[in-house]
Amino acid sequence: MALNPYLNKKIIVMTVDGRTLVGTLLSCDQMTNLVLNDTIERLIRSQNDEVDSSQVEHGLYMIRGDTVVVCGLVNEELDNSIDWMKVKGEMIGSTKHI
Repeated sequence: MALNPYLNKKIIVMTVDGRTLVGTLLSCDQMTNLVLNDTIERLIRSQNDEVDSSQVEHGLYMIRGDTVVVCGLVNEELDNSIDWMKVKGEMIGSTKHI
């Protein structure tokens, strides 16, 4: 499977409902079902929002393959150098086709 080289590495996953999840890939299958460890969800606030962006810890987390839009490796050095609480931007909308 195409994701096997990512096993035991930190990845980022974007879902059809616009969520951004980061964690260590523990397992995957042919349906792109993913199991992540030490998972966090990044909640990026807009420029106009006075509240800082945040991260929610989910720990061990399973993502159904039919909700995965894209996933990729995280450059951990770069990722660790960013203060995600200060990042602002527009929310990613749903990619679900109606």
